[in-house]
Amino acid sequence: MTNIQNDALDRRILRALQEDGRMTVQALADRVGLSPSPCLRRVRQLEKAGVISGYSANIDQKAVGLPVSVFVSIKLERQRAGNLDAFGVAISQWPEVMECYLMTGQFDFLLRVVCADLEAYEQFLRNKLTQLDGVASIESSFSLGAVKFSRVLPI
Repeated sequence: MTNIQNDALDRRILRALQEDGRMTVQALADRVGLSPSPCLRRVRQLEKAGVISGYSANIDQKAVGLPVSVFVSIKLERQRAGNLDAFGVAISQWPEVMECYLMTGQFDFLLRVVCADLEAYEQFLRNKLTQLDGVASIESSFSLGAVKFSRVLPI
């Protein structure tokens, strides 16, 4: 954490907001042991410093018709900066790709793709992923279920 106090109060604020980003300033202040004004001031500092990068709703992917998660390992023909960047630009435009990581080891990228069913994934694979220049190999692994899924960082 830069440009903030980085103390136990900031960490308590961050933990509380990760668990419930919609709580009022009063509820947050009560939970962390501050009065509302200093609590809000700290939240604004955390936002300004980029520690809090935004707020969003957590949506159940099954409830919105996207029950399938596929982890896709990609190896590129070349690992030059331009090739890595071009792949990243293409992937960032596809809403099915929820996460994309540049990796070390056997593969260059690891993606998490969500879709409605196997047919939808096949269409994604055929019409998007295999159409990219420079892709040497694609390996897909289908998730059978989540054992643990958390957006709360251990701070």
